[in-house]
Amino acid sequence: MRFDIVTVFPEIFAGALEAGIIRRARQAGLVEIRTVNLRDFATSRHRSVDDRPYGGGEGMVLTPGPLFAAVEHCRGAEPAASSSVILLTPQGETWNQNLALQASRLGHVVLICGRYEGVDQRVIDTLVDKEISIGDYVLSGGEFAALVVVDTVIRLLPGALGNAESSVNESFSAGGLDYPQYTRPAEFRGMVVPDVLLSGDHARIREWRRAKALEKTRSRRPDLVPGDAGCVR
Repeated sequence: MRFDIVTVFPEIFAGALEAGIIRRARQAGLVEIRTVNLRDFATSRHRSVDDRPYGGGEGMVLTPGPLFAAVEHCRGAEPAASSSVILLTPQGETWNQNLALQASRLGHVVLICGRYEGVDQRVIDTLVDKEISIGDYVLSGGEFAALVVVDTVIRLLPGALGNAESSVNESFSAGGLDYPQYTRPAEFRGMVVPDVLLSGDHARIREWRRAKALEKTRSRRPDLVPGDAGCVR
C-alpha cells in the first residue's frame, strides 16, 4: 500500500513516520509513505499556493493549480480509479474504524492536507473522492489529521502488528469499546486484579470481557449499542 501526503509543511511528518508501528511497517515493505511538498508545484515566483477568496472574506484559500499538479504527480500514469484522494477538512465525514478498514483495502491513497480557509471548490468537485474530518474541532491544518488516518489504516494491514488478533480485539473493531486491561502485579496499593482473570478459565474470561466491554460502552458511548435505551440514532 502507498500513501502520498500532499502538504505545505512536510517537516511535520519527519518524526512521526520514523517511530513505532509505522516505522516497522515501512521497513517491512508493507506500506510506502511519501510526503509531497505542495510548494514544489507552485508556478509563481514566491512559490505561493494560496490566494484571497473571490467574493471577499477572511483568510486565504489553497489555489487549484498546485493541487491538481501535485495529485497528478502522485498518481503518475496510473488510472484515477486505482487510487483514492482524501481531503482532510472540518467539513468532511467523521473518520471511524469502518472507514479505516475500507481504506486499508486500497492500494494507493492520496491525502490532501487542508490549510487556511480551505481549498478551491474545483479541487473538491474534480479531484477529491472523500472529505474526512477527525472530529468536531478545528486544527491549524490537515497534517495531524493525516497522521491519524495513516496510523489507523496501517494497524489494519496484515503483518503490521506483532499479534494479528490485536486489531480485531481493539475498541470499535467490534462496534463497541474495549474491556478493562490488567497486568502484573496482581495487587498494587491495595487494588487487586479481578479473580476471573487469574482463574485460567478462558471461557469465563471471554464472557467477563464481553460483559465488561458492553458495560463500558453503554456507560460511555450508548450510541454504539443498537437497541439500548438512550441510543442515539
